[in-house]
Amino acid sequence: MKILIVEDDLPLAEGLSGALRTAGYEVEHVATGSDALAVCKARSFSLIVLDLGLPDISGFDVLSKIERSRQGGVLILTALDGVDERVRGLDLGADDYMIKPFALAELEARVRALLRRVEAGDDSRVQVGKLCVDIVGKRAWIGEETLDLTAREWGVLVQLLRRVGLVVSKQQLQNAIQNWDELLSDNAIEVYVSRLRSKLQGSGVTIRTLRGFGYMIEEPKG
Repeated sequence: MKILIVEDDLPLAEGLSGALRTAGYEVEHVATGSDALAVCKARSFSLIVLDLGLPDISGFDVLSKIERSRQGGVLILTALDGVDERVRGLDLGADDYMIKPFALAELEARVRALLRRVEAGDDSRVQVGKLCVDIVGKRAWIGEETLDLTAREWGVLVQLLRRVGLVVSKQQLQNAIQNWDELLSDNAIEVYVSRLRSKLQGSGVTIRTLRGFGYMIEEPKG
Protein backbone atom coordinates (compact mmCIF):
# COMPACT_ATOMS: atom_id res chain seq x y z
CA MET A 1 0.00 0.00 0.00
CA LYS A 2 1.18 3.50 -0.82
CA ILE A 3 1.04 6.38 1.65
CA LEU A 4 1.57 10.06 0.83
CA ILE A 5 2.85 12.28 3.64
CA VAL A 6 2.16 15.99 3.14
CA GLU A 7 4.24 17.71 5.81
CA ASP A 8 6.60 20.71 5.77
CA ASP A 9 8.37 19.79 9.02
CA LEU A 10 11.24 17.81 7.50
CA PRO A 11 12.45 15.99 10.67
CA LEU A 12 8.88 14.93 11.45
CA ALA A 13 8.26 13.83 7.87
CA GLU A 14 11.49 11.80 7.78
CA GLY A 15 10.62 10.13 11.07
CA LEU A 16 7.12 9.22 9.90
CA SER A 17 8.38 8.00 6.54
CA GLY A 18 10.98 5.78 8.18
CA ALA A 19 8.50 4.28 10.66
CA LEU A 20 5.88 3.56 7.99
CA ARG A 21 8.43 2.05 5.60
CA THR A 22 9.63 -0.20 8.43
CA ALA A 23 6.00 -1.27 8.88
CA GLY A 24 5.97 -2.39 5.25
CA TYR A 25 4.34 0.53 3.43
CA GLU A 26 5.57 2.43 0.38
CA VAL A 27 5.86 6.09 1.33
CA GLU A 28 6.24 9.30 -0.64
CA HIS A 29 6.73 12.73 0.96
CA VAL A 30 5.98 16.24 -0.28
CA ALA A 31 6.32 19.46 1.70
CA THR A 32 3.80 21.80 0.04
CA GLY A 33 0.14 21.80 -0.85
CA SER A 34 0.89 22.49 -4.50
CA ASP A 35 3.16 19.46 -4.71
CA ALA A 36 0.49 17.37 -2.98
CA LEU A 37 -2.12 18.35 -5.56
CA ALA A 38 0.28 17.63 -8.41
CA VAL A 39 1.27 14.19 -7.17
CA CYS A 40 -2.36 13.26 -6.35
CA LYS A 41 -3.34 14.20 -9.88
CA ALA A 42 -0.72 11.85 -11.28
CA ARG A 43 -0.93 8.96 -8.82
CA SER A 44 -3.26 7.18 -6.42
CA PHE A 45 -2.55 6.46 -2.75
CA SER A 46 -4.12 4.15 -0.22
CA LEU A 47 -3.75 6.84 2.45
CA ILE A 48 -2.78 10.51 2.63
CA VAL A 49 -1.36 11.88 5.89
CA LEU A 50 -2.04 15.60 5.60
CA ASP A 51 -0.74 18.54 7.61
CA LEU A 52 -3.00 21.60 7.62
CA GLY A 53 -0.36 24.29 8.18
CA LEU A 54 1.48 24.09 4.87
CA PRO A 55 3.70 26.94 3.61
CA ASP A 56 1.81 27.75 0.41
CA ILE A 57 -1.84 26.68 0.56
CA SER A 58 -3.65 25.22 3.54
CA GLY A 59 -4.32 21.55 4.01
CA PHE A 60 -8.02 22.39 3.87
CA ASP A 61 -7.54 23.64 0.31
CA VAL A 62 -5.65 20.48 -0.60
CA LEU A 63 -8.42 18.35 0.87
CA SER A 64 -11.11 20.22 -1.03
CA LYS A 65 -9.28 20.00 -4.38
CA ILE A 66 -7.98 16.44 -4.55
CA GLU A 67 -10.07 13.97 -6.51
CA ARG A 68 -11.17 11.66 -3.70
CA SER A 69 -12.48 9.03 -6.07
CA ARG A 70 -8.84 8.35 -7.06
CA GLN A 71 -7.50 8.33 -3.49
CA GLY A 72 -8.02 6.21 -0.40
CA GLY A 73 -8.30 7.54 3.14
CA VAL A 74 -7.11 10.89 4.53
CA LEU A 75 -5.63 11.33 8.01
CA ILE A 76 -5.22 14.96 9.07
CA LEU A 77 -2.15 15.49 11.27
CA THR A 78 -1.97 19.02 12.67
CA ALA A 79 -1.31 21.30 15.64
CA LEU A 80 -4.75 22.92 15.13
CA ASP A 81 -6.87 21.40 17.88
CA GLY A 82 -9.99 23.55 17.80
CA VAL A 83 -13.40 21.97 17.35
CA ASP A 84 -14.10 24.18 14.31
CA GLU A 85 -10.96 22.92 12.54
CA ARG A 86 -11.83 19.30 13.30
CA VAL A 87 -15.37 19.70 12.04
CA ARG A 88 -14.23 21.48 8.88
CA GLY A 89 -11.64 18.83 8.11
CA LEU A 90 -14.08 15.97 8.59
CA ASP A 91 -16.77 17.77 6.58
CA LEU A 92 -14.31 18.18 3.71
CA GLY A 93 -13.83 14.42 3.60
CA ALA A 94 -11.05 13.55 6.04
CA ASP A 95 -11.41 10.13 7.65
CA ASP A 96 -9.52 10.85 10.87
CA TYR A 97 -7.89 13.74 12.73
CA MET A 98 -4.80 13.63 14.98
CA ILE A 99 -3.30 16.47 17.01
CA LYS A 100 0.43 17.17 17.30
CA PRO A 101 2.32 16.16 19.35
CA PHE A 102 1.26 12.54 19.10
CA ALA A 103 2.43 9.07 20.03
CA LEU A 104 3.90 7.21 17.07
CA ALA A 105 2.30 3.95 18.19
CA GLU A 106 -1.14 5.57 18.11
CA LEU A 107 -0.55 7.03 14.64
CA GLU A 108 0.55 3.63 13.33
CA ALA A 109 -2.58 2.05 14.84
CA ARG A 110 -4.80 4.65 13.17
CA VAL A 111 -3.02 4.12 9.85
CA ARG A 112 -3.69 0.39 10.09
CA ALA A 113 -7.35 1.00 10.94
CA LEU A 114 -7.84 3.42 8.04
CA LEU A 115 -6.16 1.09 5.57
CA ARG A 116 -8.38 -1.77 6.73
CA ARG A 117 -11.37 0.48 6.10
CA VAL A 118 -10.09 1.38 2.63
CA GLU A 119 -9.63 -2.30 1.78
CA ALA A 120 -13.05 -3.21 3.16
CA GLY A 121 -14.58 -0.54 0.93
CA ASP A 122 -13.63 -2.62 -2.08
CA ASP A 123 -15.45 -5.83 -2.95
CA SER A 124 -13.25 -8.32 -1.11
CA ARG A 125 -14.14 -11.18 -3.46
CA VAL A 126 -14.13 -10.89 -7.24
CA GLN A 127 -14.98 -13.69 -9.64
CA VAL A 128 -14.52 -13.58 -13.41
CA GLY A 129 -15.03 -16.83 -15.27
CA LYS A 130 -13.31 -19.55 -13.26
CA LEU A 131 -10.94 -17.02 -11.68
CA CYS A 132 -11.74 -16.11 -8.07
CA VAL A 133 -9.77 -13.43 -6.21
CA ASP A 134 -9.83 -12.54 -2.51
CA ILE A 135 -8.49 -8.97 -2.57
CA VAL A 136 -8.23 -8.54 1.19
CA GLY A 137 -6.71 -11.98 1.74
CA LYS A 138 -4.43 -11.57 -1.29
CA ARG A 139 -5.30 -14.97 -2.73
CA ALA A 140 -6.34 -16.06 -6.21
CA TRP A 141 -7.33 -19.40 -7.63
CA ILE A 142 -8.79 -21.10 -10.68
CA GLY A 143 -11.23 -23.79 -9.64
CA GLU A 144 -9.41 -25.62 -6.85
CA GLU A 145 -5.93 -24.59 -7.98
CA THR A 146 -4.27 -21.69 -6.15
CA LEU A 147 -2.39 -19.22 -8.33
CA ASP A 148 1.21 -18.46 -7.41
CA LEU A 149 1.63 -14.75 -8.18
CA THR A 150 4.48 -12.35 -7.47
CA ALA A 151 3.68 -9.10 -5.68
CA ARG A 152 3.72 -7.11 -8.90
CA GLU A 153 1.73 -9.67 -10.86
CA TRP A 154 -0.83 -9.50 -8.07
CA GLY A 155 -0.87 -5.71 -8.24
CA VAL A 156 -1.48 -5.71 -12.01
CA LEU A 157 -4.23 -8.31 -11.71
CA VAL A 158 -6.08 -6.43 -8.97
CA GLN A 159 -5.98 -3.15 -10.91
CA LEU A 160 -7.41 -4.85 -14.00
CA LEU A 161 -10.09 -6.68 -12.01
CA ARG A 162 -11.27 -3.44 -10.43
CA ARG A 163 -12.18 -2.23 -13.92
CA VAL A 164 -13.37 -5.34 -15.73
CA GLY A 165 -14.42 -4.44 -19.27
CA LEU A 166 -12.69 -1.04 -19.07
CA VAL A 167 -9.28 0.03 -20.33
CA VAL A 168 -6.51 0.50 -17.76
CA SER A 169 -3.55 2.44 -19.13
CA LYS A 170 0.05 1.30 -18.78
CA GLN A 171 0.74 4.43 -16.73
CA GLN A 172 -2.07 3.60 -14.30
CA LEU A 173 -0.63 0.13 -13.80
CA GLN A 174 2.88 1.50 -13.35
CA ASN A 175 1.67 4.03 -10.77
CA ALA A 176 -0.17 1.30 -8.88
CA ILE A 177 2.70 -1.17 -8.51
CA GLN A 178 6.00 0.67 -8.77
CA ASN A 179 8.20 1.23 -5.74
CA TRP A 180 9.30 4.86 -5.41
CA ASP A 181 12.88 3.71 -4.81
CA GLU A 182 12.87 1.45 -7.88
CA LEU A 183 10.99 2.74 -10.93
CA LEU A 184 9.73 0.27 -13.50
CA SER A 185 11.27 -0.02 -16.95
CA ASP A 186 9.14 0.79 -19.99
CA ASN A 187 8.52 -2.85 -20.86
CA ALA A 188 7.94 -4.15 -17.31
CA ILE A 189 4.15 -4.00 -17.54
CA GLU A 190 4.19 -6.06 -20.76
CA VAL A 191 6.27 -8.69 -18.94
CA TYR A 192 3.83 -8.91 -16.01
CA VAL A 193 0.79 -9.01 -18.31
CA SER A 194 2.42 -11.79 -20.36
CA ARG A 195 3.08 -13.81 -17.21
CA LEU A 196 -0.49 -13.30 -16.04
CA ARG A 197 -1.86 -14.51 -19.38
CA SER A 198 0.10 -17.73 -18.96
CA LYS A 199 -1.04 -18.23 -15.38
CA LEU A 200 -4.69 -17.48 -16.21
CA GLN A 201 -4.93 -20.17 -18.90
CA GLY A 202 -7.99 -22.31 -18.28
CA SER A 203 -9.83 -19.59 -16.36
CA GLY A 204 -11.75 -18.24 -19.36
CA VAL A 205 -10.36 -14.77 -18.56
CA THR A 206 -8.78 -12.77 -21.38
CA ILE A 207 -6.39 -9.84 -20.96
CA ARG A 208 -6.54 -7.75 -24.11
CA THR A 209 -3.83 -5.35 -25.19
CA LEU A 210 -5.16 -2.20 -26.84
CA ARG A 211 -2.18 -0.63 -28.57
CA GLY A 212 -1.66 2.94 -27.52
CA PHE A 213 -4.36 2.71 -24.84
CA GLY A 214 -3.62 0.00 -22.32
CA TYR A 215 -5.03 -3.30 -21.13
CA MET A 216 -8.46 -4.71 -20.35
CA ILE A 217 -9.81 -7.85 -18.71
CA GLU A 218 -12.74 -9.36 -20.57
CA GLU A 219 -15.26 -11.72 -19.04
CA PRO A 220 -15.86 -15.03 -20.82
CA LYS A 221 -18.57 -14.86 -23.46
CA GLY A 222 -21.63 -17.02 -23.16
